[in-house]
Amino acid sequence: MVRTFIILMFLAASLGPASAQGRGGQPPAQQPGTPAPPTRDEPGGQPPSRVETAGPAEEKLSQTQHTIRLDGREIRYTATAGTLPIRLDDGKVAARMFFVAYSKDGEDVKSRPVSFLYNGGPGAATIWLHMGSFGPRHVQMADEGFQPAPPYRLVDNDNSLLDVSDLVFVDAVDTGYSRVMPGVSNAQFHGQEGDIRAFGEFVNAYLSAYNRWPSPKFLIGESYGTIRSAGLSAELQNRHGVELNGIALVSALLTYQTLSPAPDNDVAYADLVETYAATAWFHKKLPSDLQQQDLKRVVDQARAFAWNEYMPALTKGNALNDAEIIQATQALAALIAGVASMIMITGGRP
Repeated sequence: MVRTFIILMFLAASLGPASAQGRGGQPPAQQPGTPAPPTRDEPGGQPPSRVETAGPAEEKLSQTQHTIRLDGREIRYTATAGTLPIRLDDGKVAARMFFVAYSKDGEDVKSRPVSFLYNGGPGAATIWLHMGSFGPRHVQMADEGFQPAPPYRLVDNDNSLLDVSDLVFVDAVDTGYSRVMPGVSNAQFHGQEGDIRAFGEFVNAYLSAYNRWPSPKFLIGESYGTIRSAGLSAELQNRHGVELNGIALVSALLTYQTLSPAPDNDVAYADLVETYAATAWFHKKLPSDLQQQDLKRVVDQARAFAWNEYMPALTKGNALNDAEIIQATQALAALIAGVASMIMITGGRP
C-alpha cells in the first residue's frame, strides 16, 4: 500500500516538464571529481566490476553495476557509496555524511526523479528504509515479516522504488558512517536545527555533485524522519533554493500527541483505530461484511467511528454506563477484529 501510494505520487508530480532549479534559477555545473561511470556487469557470472575514486581530501566513492527485475522488467542500475562534505557558515568542512545511492542507468536526469530517504530516531541510521524497505536488495525475512533463523541472506527487493525514482539513502551525523571532522564538536548536529541544517547541506551538495538540479526531487522520511521532512523542506527552499516535487511520510509522526497514549491523552487511542483496521483488512481478519469492501471504505468507516463515537466514549471515561462500554467494545472489535481491542478499551481507558 505504501509503495502504491508513493508510486502514484511520483507519477502525478512528474507529469509536467521539470524546470532547472538552483540559485538564480540555473542548475549548477557538475563539480570536478565526480567519478566516471563504471563498466557494466561482467559476463559469465563474474562479480560486478568496481570503480573506486578518491576525490578531494578524504572523499572516496565506490561504484558498482547491478541488475534487478521489477514488475517483470529488467533494470540496470549503478550503486554509489561514499560521503559528501557538510560545510557550515565559515565554509570549512564540519562533517562528512555517508550515503548509498542507486540510479537507473540510461535515464535522462531532467525527467528522472531522485528521492532522499532517511530513518528516524533521532539518532538512527537509515538501514531500515535501505535494507528493510525500499533498496533494490533487502534482508530476507521469515513468513509474516518475522526475523528468520541464521544464516541471513540478502535478496532482490520486489518492493523497491527504483523503477520510479533514483534513491539516495542518507545517514545522519554520528549514525552509520557519518562523522564530524577532527576537532569539530558533534553537539551542533544533535539538535533539531543542526540536524535539519546538515541534511539541507547534504541535499544541496548531492544535487551539485551529481548534476541533479533539473530532476524532480522528493523526500521520504520515516518516523522522526517525517518531522525532519517538515523542517527540511523549508530549509531547502529558503537556504538553497530547492523546490521539491513531493514528500512521502512513512510511519508518519508529526506530533507526539498521536503517538503516546496516556491517562491525560486520549487522542492517541482514537488515532490508532484506522491503522489497526487497515492492518486487519490486509490480513483478512475482518468480519465478512467489512472484509469484502475495499480498503478505502474500511478506513473511512474506522476513522468515522474513531472520532465520532470512540473518542467521545474515551472522553466520558468512568461516566460511561455498562451498556455504553459494551457498545463501544463491540464496535471497536468489529473494526479491528479483536486485535488490541482490550488494550484500547481497558487499562483505565475508559
